[in-house]
Amino acid sequence: MTPKRTLLRGARVLLGDALAYDGRPRDVLVAGDRIAAIEPAGTLGAADRIVDLGHRLLVPGLVNGHQHSHEHFQRGRTENLPLELWMHLVRTRTPVRLTPRQVYLRTMIGAIESLRTGCTTLVDDTALGAAIDRERIDAALQAYDDAGIRALVGFAMMDKPIVDNFPFVEKHVPPALAAELRAAPRPAPEDQLALVRDLARARHPRANRVGVLVSASAPQRCTEPFLRAVRGLADDLALPVITHVQETRLQVVTGRWLYGCPMVEYLDRIGFLQPATSLIHAVWLNPREIDALARAGATAQHNPWSNLLLGSGVQPVRALLDAGVNVSLGSDGSCSTVTVNMLNVLGSAAAVSKLRGDDPARWLSAHEALHAGTLAGGRALGFGDALGSLRVGALADLAAYRTDTVTFAPLNDPVRQLVYAERGAGLDFSMVGGEIALRDGRLARIDEAALLAEIEREFAELLPRYAAAEAEMAPVLRAMDRIHHEGLAQPVAPDTYPARLA
Repeated sequence: MTPKRTLLRGARVLLGDALAYDGRPRDVLVAGDRIAAIEPAGTLGAADRIVDLGHRLLVPGLVNGHQHSHEHFQRGRTENLPLELWMHLVRTRTPVRLTPRQVYLRTMIGAIESLRTGCTTLVDDTALGAAIDRERIDAALQAYDDAGIRALVGFAMMDKPIVDNFPFVEKHVPPALAAELRAAPRPAPEDQLALVRDLARARHPRANRVGVLVSASAPQRCTEPFLRAVRGLADDLALPVITHVQETRLQVVTGRWLYGCPMVEYLDRIGFLQPATSLIHAVWLNPREIDALARAGATAQHNPWSNLLLGSGVQPVRALLDAGVNVSLGSDGSCSTVTVNMLNVLGSAAAVSKLRGDDPARWLSAHEALHAGTLAGGRALGFGDALGSLRVGALADLAAYRTDTVTFAPLNDPVRQLVYAERGAGLDFSMVGGEIALRDGRLARIDEAALLAEIEREFAELLPRYAAAEAEMAPVLRAMDRIHHEGLAQPVAPDTYPARLA
């Protein structure tokens, strides 16, 4: 059967891996899920459907390497809390249990906002909670199927109680509270691994738009045997791997407490660092860790907006790039960030780099930020150069922005104006794997208005339960505040790149 052919006519484009722009309109032919030809406008003809993209800027779809769908009902509920306190409002002592339909709707929030702001690929690092529930997992996967976005779903696997991820617990957490937190139910390690293995049979991301990947929540949340098992699972199944690493200063202290060295050095020692392995955040790093990432071919993922709102710090992006490390981008979860808008991530990545050092030549450019949010994101997930580039043979994951808007008036530099000024209002068209997801500013596959109205109705019933679960965390927050402040009093090695202003 001949693949369906779509002709995107007359767009101005950011071409190839270099995101090159010359202002001349092009025709882009899509056959099946791939870009088949790119030629001067008016020179390509035969197609099953034609989409006029005159007065549009056509770019590779953005790759969001990190969001958490389990947070979408909690967006806007917190502010001005460091990670070590904030995270306990997401993982409450009494979980708010949702129906499969509510999980579907919650997942749709991130899918809709992503598609509406130019993101065509997202990684959803979702929490399993107290038990593995396949009906609810299937509901989340179905939401991504229905929305038309490319999604890789992981399950934040761990085999240690959250309370034992921190130093100074015996000193600051009352024994009865610590015992309660340690006794909280959680899925067995072998069941978590079996879940991913089972799902990968039908949802491997190389063959499916909605697939799975391997997620170890964080090194400090996993025993070494479990981390090695996670690594082995990913190797067996040829799946990408993600894990949160050294997001905060306290996590540098934690690494020394647990392993006698920073966490990236520990992961290097046990052989966890490999290609298609993304270290999420990677804010507090030393030169040896950066060298280890480069040597292993692993990715450091920058989450600038999240790191700003949680006060975690600024990643040493230029040092990573100088060493040859692949740097990708992610939004993180919307309980802390309020938004998963990847255009916002691009702009904040380039802007916040300008706080690091006095040499403007070492600040991150808009072009570098867009590269990190497209091609580098695809490489981080094991797609090589097939995802995140507008060139023949690449996956047809594309987004088009109107250029007859104030954002691009006058049109001087489309990359800078896209990164620093566009936030989604001008997005007019997108496609994922050759299928149209958004056209003429409307989502093509779902009834957005009906879904948003249903989300409002469902959340009105859930709100009191979220408020009660959050209030119940007050004793935990008091203990974690003491741990956080003791961590601030501990020194970190002087060769650690400074991540925060004094």
